[in-house]
Amino acid sequence: MNGVFKELYTSMKGEKSVFKFLSDEDIEHLAAFFKSKNVPAGEPLWKEEDPFDYIAFIVSGKVEIKKEAEFGNMNVIMGMYSRGALCILDDSLRKVTAIALEDVSLAIITQENLDKLIATNPGLGAKLLKGMLLTVSDRLRKSFDRIVTFF
Repeated sequence: MNGVFKELYTSMKGEKSVFKFLSDEDIEHLAAFFKSKNVPAGEPLWKEEDPFDYIAFIVSGKVEIKKEAEFGNMNVIMGMYSRGALCILDDSLRKVTAIALEDVSLAIITQENLDKLIATNPGLGAKLLKGMLLTVSDRLRKSFDRIVTFF
């Protein structure tokens, strides 16, 4: 099994996470569709306008998400994420820049591998997508809570 992917699953098993609906056997099958990527502290994971062709799960480290402001050479920090956070595909260019605040280890599934997973094992693909939807919904709810604190 992909060691980075197993590390992510093991550390998050049992939590309300993307892996909530997956068994150990599911993870064994799923690992073949993932690869790992390491990004040193201070380096970008991606920049605004880069293609959005993979889903990244943070295994370790911290990532800052920022957006270039319309006025001058300034950035707005949109968030900081650590283990378990994910970045979703949406068939467009990236709208934000992601910078590694610490050395970051990622588990990545490309659009091509996600399509292969869904074609070859639709049940497993559905479980993964269900967990991803849960994770994104939770992040959106937290974002709403943060916005309310400003008012």
